[in-house]
Amino acid sequence: MVRRLLALSRPLYWLYEQRPLREGKRGPMPRHLGLILDGNRRYARALGLSPTKGHEFGVQKAYEVLEWCLEMGIKTVTVWVFSTDNFKRPPEEVETLMNLFLREAERMAEDHRILEHQVRVRFIGRREGFSPEVVRAIERLERRTEGHRGMFLNIALGYGGREEIVDAVKRLLLEAEARGLSPKEVAEGLTPEDIARHLYTAGLPDPDFIIRTSGEIRLSGFLLWQSAYSEFYFADVLWPEFRKIDFLRALRSYQARERRFGR
Repeated sequence: MVRRLLALSRPLYWLYEQRPLREGKRGPMPRHLGLILDGNRRYARALGLSPTKGHEFGVQKAYEVLEWCLEMGIKTVTVWVFSTDNFKRPPEEVETLMNLFLREAERMAEDHRILEHQVRVRFIGRREGFSPEVVRAIERLERRTEGHRGMFLNIALGYGGREEIVDAVKRLLLEAEARGLSPKEVAEGLTPEDIARHLYTAGLPDPDFIIRTSGEIRLSGFLLWQSAYSEFYFADVLWPEFRKIDFLRALRSYQARERRFGR
């Protein structure tokens, strides 16, 4: 009975989506969308399932949302998958996630959506703590897609916003030392643009719009430097429950805002 009701509701839901979809395509689109994928474990617990199942649902939702971004013509997307703090979770959960990352990196290298739409995949974050197998798999995926120019997909793995800024400053100082500059000379000439050029996302536009699911109203360190002028949207649904209509409502909210960049 439930399956029949779901089958009957799909055409109605499709019709329900069409108006916001048409309106959304006519409005300004973010050049760079950031996504904080939050709520996998809570979703699993609500269904009486293990956290592993929640992460599996979360992966499938990420593929769906990627397709929506392609449909809407969004050129750069950054998804936060695993933070530096997530290493503190129970060892069995971390191990499960590592196996999931390995499987999906290998799958994405052959995924028809990645290849047909020329999606370039980059992993941003620190790779310490990941197994050699995971590191090799993500490096293979990066090499496989490095010539793609259809969409830029950044996957934040082992990522922390503070750590990114620290790493940027370290790279900047090491480069300056190699050029024979003193710390005083570096400090006197340092600009925000110098640091921006050494971030993980160097060369890409800063995020115009950041969406976080699960109802939490904070960034938790996501793209701290780059989000200075970002617009934010906090969706009160868990990540696996995030529907296309929720995505379109978020875009409509973004399109209704006036961005003044401090002016």
